[in-house]
Amino acid sequence: MAATSSLPTSEIAREITGEITGETWQWRGHNIHYVRSPGSHPGRPPLLLVHGFGASTNHWRKNIAQLQNDFEVWAIDLLGFGASDKADCQYSGDLWRDQLHDFIQEVVGAPVVLAGNSLGGYAALCVAAQRPESAVGLVLLNSAGPFTPAEPQPEPPFYRKALGSAMKWLFWQDWFSFLVFQWTRRRSLIRKTLEKVYLDKSAVTDQLVEDIYRPSCDPGAARVFASVFKTPSGEKVDVLLGELTKPLLMLWGEADPWMNVPERALSFRQYYPELTEYYLQAGHCPHDEVPDRVNELIRSWVLSSII
Repeated sequence: MAATSSLPTSEIAREITGEITGETWQWRGHNIHYVRSPGSHPGRPPLLLVHGFGASTNHWRKNIAQLQNDFEVWAIDLLGFGASDKADCQYSGDLWRDQLHDFIQEVVGAPVVLAGNSLGGYAALCVAAQRPESAVGLVLLNSAGPFTPAEPQPEPPFYRKALGSAMKWLFWQDWFSFLVFQWTRRRSLIRKTLEKVYLDKSAVTDQLVEDIYRPSCDPGAARVFASVFKTPSGEKVDVLLGELTKPLLMLWGEADPWMNVPERALSFRQYYPELTEYYLQAGHCPHDEVPDRVNELIRSWVLSSII
């Protein structure tokens, strides 16, 4: 049975990951939730797992359960998501980069292999590229983030430009973003969305839906939703790859309907040709959909490329 919002964070974490319990870290006056696997693995770098938009540490439960046998594994809720505070601030890649960097320096206490999915992949890339002292390697799973356009984009037709301006104005209105948030956070729509982005529909469980729905009930969640959609696009991925000096593993769920995987993978190879990559029979969240395969790929890559 899925955990409910009435459970303390530590009990939610225990239900999800067995012996692993949740912890709270104070960062810039905000409560940040994270989990850590028990035990240590001297001589091997810790792993830090970073979730995507709307997800949380819960989304890595299948990975922590296996990877903890070989590594010290950490997972963290980005500010604004999961059991972390829903702060009233401007959300951006820079904010989450600084959160992850400070967490590694203050809590983990050693450079890590960062693994991030979607939005979490972009945040992890920002850390590895711009705060290299915090990372020894990087794993990106269907990572988000904008590339610099190869050539200037043509001027859109007037009607499309006007429609885009109108939609942008609407999303800047608190009442409109609140209505959109209330619509999108419904359990039925969460399930429908997940079934579109998971190749294996059986992986969309009641618990997964509840894990995404639960944080949307927290005070300030609607404000976070609105802020994220007003966030500047951030540093371009090609610029970050130009700064990156760490080993990079790319894992692609090739059935992802939200991104053109072949085109995007080509862009990553263009700007970071020394990367290692694998294509998996999965959608946008391969770590949750085909965890056994993802876990083995991460394990073997870290042991052969990082240590």
